[in-house]
Amino acid sequence: MSNSPWAHHRSASIADDIDFEIKGQELQFLEIELDPGESAVAEAGALVWKDATIDMTTVFGDGSGDSGGGFMGKLLGAGKRLVTGESLFTTVFTHNGQGKARVAFASPTPGAILPIKLSDMGGTLICQKDSFLAAARGVSIGVAFQRKVLTGLFGGEGFIMQKLEGDGWVFVQMGGTVVERELRAGEELHVDTGCLAAYTPSVDFDLVTAGGVRSVLFGGEGLFFARLRGPGKVWIQSLPFSRLAGRMLAAAGSRGGQNRGEGSILGELGDFIGGNH
Repeated sequence: MSNSPWAHHRSASIADDIDFEIKGQELQFLEIELDPGESAVAEAGALVWKDATIDMTTVFGDGSGDSGGGFMGKLLGAGKRLVTGESLFTTVFTHNGQGKARVAFASPTPGAILPIKLSDMGGTLICQKDSFLAAARGVSIGVAFQRKVLTGLFGGEGFIMQKLEGDGWVFVQMGGTVVERELRAGEELHVDTGCLAAYTPSVDFDLVTAGGVRSVLFGGEGLFFARLRGPGKVWIQSLPFSRLAGRMLAAAGSRGGQNRGEGSILGELGDFIGGNH
């Protein structure tokens, strides 16, 4: 492997201790180097390329093994993935040849791929439900929590985040620029719900209203934010994909780019006054 700022070579671990390197700047991809018998797990749609000796296998659940107890364990793993909006199945990439082989994955959106060793985080990381890219075999993909309130704001399913558990490497994709904050005990940070990328379980999380703000007319931002209280680590992403997609749709307008209100500082209000609705 080369002298990348994000390159790793092996140490003792229960999960497969894979070697990896992250390449690129704004449009990154992850290259994992496997020894014979080692595996990585990812969504099939994340694959960029692989050496021929690496086989792809679809497994039911998250591919973390049968530690949950045979078929019921697999069923539970699949159910947890389904709740977080993922497929019931995971793709396992296993090196079945000799020597070393490589497989590469890429994030579907501009941003950064962050490698995190779960053993350094106490064995658990909580992240946005669409941020998981890949992991060493042995990492469990579950549900952090499901808040039943605010279901209209979060797609009718509550506020769901992923819980990644184990002692191996996980790779999470984050939009735009990523900032890591270390919160002291009692220190409080307010983050837009979409910009909250990940945090460690020691951080106390809650959803609170941005009191006094009336911004429904002007895009709906600022109604709720995540209140994070230390101690622990928090990762913030500057451009969540949902925000990027929303801006693109707004720019295109209801007529596929023929929005006559383009450039108006009033945006949708200007369209309404101008008779575009």
